Amino acid sequence: MEKSVHVTTALTFALALTALTALPAIAQPLPSASPESVGFDSARLKLLDDYMAGAVAQGRVAGMTTMLARHGKVVEFKTYGQADLAAQRPMNRDAIFRIYSMTKPIVGAAMMILFEEGKWKLDDPVTKFIPEFKNLRVLTGPDAQGRMTTEPAKRPPTMREVMSHTAGFGYGLDEVNPVDKIYIEKKVLLTTTQQQMIERMADLPLKFQPGTDWAYSIAVDVQGAIVEKLSGKSLSAFLDERIFKPLKMTDTAFQVTGGREGRLAQVYEANLVNGKLAAATTGLVLDILKPEFRENGGGGLFSTTVDYARFCQMLLNKGELDGARILSPASIELMDTNAITHEALAKSPGIGTGRFNENVGFGLDFRVVMEPRRAGLMEGKNSMDWGGAAGTWFWVDPTNDLFFVGMIQRFGETGGDNLGQQARVLTYQALVHPEK
Repeated sequence: MEKSVHVTTALTFALALTALTALPAIAQPLPSASPESVGFDSARLKLLDDYMAGAVAQGRVAGMTTMLARHGKVVEFKTYGQADLAAQRPMNRDAIFRIYSMTKPIVGAAMMILFEEGKWKLDDPVTKFIPEFKNLRVLTGPDAQGRMTTEPAKRPPTMREVMSHTAGFGYGLDEVNPVDKIYIEKKVLLTTTQQQMIERMADLPLKFQPGTDWAYSIAVDVQGAIVEKLSGKSLSAFLDERIFKPLKMTDTAFQVTGGREGRLAQVYEANLVNGKLAAATTGLVLDILKPEFRENGGGGLFSTTVDYARFCQMLLNKGELDGARILSPASIELMDTNAITHEALAKSPGIGTGRFNENVGFGLDFRVVMEPRRAGLMEGKNSMDWGGAAGTWFWVDPTNDLFFVGMIQRFGETGGDNLGQQARVLTYQALVHPEK
C-alpha cells in the first residue's frame, strides 16, 4: 500500500512537472528601479496611477496595464480592473491584447531590416516590388453629373511615401471619404491573401497625387506583402525569426494558441444608448485562433505589455537589446525622422494633437515629434509614438531615455478623454529631475 502511494505521488508530480514545462514561456520584464533613482517624484507619479485607476472605477475601461521605464529600468508596472467583466477575471501582467495598429512599427522595423540588407531604397518606386501598381489613378472628384472622375498618377509612390502614409492609398476606415468608401465596398481589408489585396488595390484610385498629402492608409499592409516578397517567407515567420525570437517577445504573434488563450483580454465598446461598456461586436474583433484573412501587417498582431516594452527598449537602445541587435542606430534615426514633405505638411489634417507641421510629423511607420514645446507637448525631441484601434498606446522618448506602454481593450472613447494624452502629461509632470 505504501509503495503504491509513493508511486502515485511520483506519477502525479511528474505529470504536474510535465504540464508546467509544457506551458509557453512568458517574456521576462526589464529590471526595475525606484522612481527617485531615475528622476521621478513618487508623490507626483501617484497622480498617474490614480487617474488610470479612476478610469477603471468610473467604468470608462474594463481593465488596463501600464508600464513606464527609464534608463532601461521599469519605474512602474501597474494593472487595473478586469480582463473579462463577465468572467470576473482580473487583469494580470501577462494579459494578451489585440494591439491593432501598434503592429505597424514592428512591420516598419522588419522593412528596415531588409533595407539594411540592400533589398530596397527609400526612393525606389513601389512598382519595383508591386508591379500591379503601375497604372494607379488619382480621384479628382465627382463631375457635374456626380460621377467619380480620376486622372493618372503622375508617378508611382516611392517606398518612403509608402512608409509615411503619403502614397495616397485609402484604408476603408472612413465611411465619408469617397476613396475609403470604395475600399469598404471592395472589402480590401477583408482580403484573404496578400496578392488578393494587391490586385484589388491596383484597381482603386488614390486619394491624392503621391507625396502631396498625408492620409492614414493601408500602406503598412502593403509593407507586409513586400516583406514576404523580399524575404521569401510569410510575414509571421520573418517577424518571429528576425524580431520576436531575438528580442524574446514570446507572446507576440498573429494567433493566440498553445495554452495562451485564457490570458486574452476581452475587447469592449461603449454602448451608444447608456454609455456603458459592452462586449465588442464590430467586425474588427480579430479571431484569436487564426488570422481571419491574410497576416495583416497594419493591425493583426496580439502582444503583451512586457513584450511590447522589449520592442520599445530596443528602439531606445538604437536597435539592440540584451545583446540582440535588430537594427543599426542609423536605421532607428531614419525611422525617427520626419518624412512628410513641406507640401504635404501644409495639407495634412494630422491626428491626436492636431495638424502635422514643422513641429510634429511622421517618420517611417511612427509619428515623430520634432519640436515638442512649440507643439504644446511635454515629451522630449524626437519622441516616437503610435496607438491601436482598441485603445492601446505607446511612446518612446530618446531625449529623456524613457518609454511608456498602455494597454486597454476598448473601441471608441468613454468619458471624453484620451488616456494616452493624459498619461503623457501625468508622466512628465512627475519627471522633476530629468538630468538623473
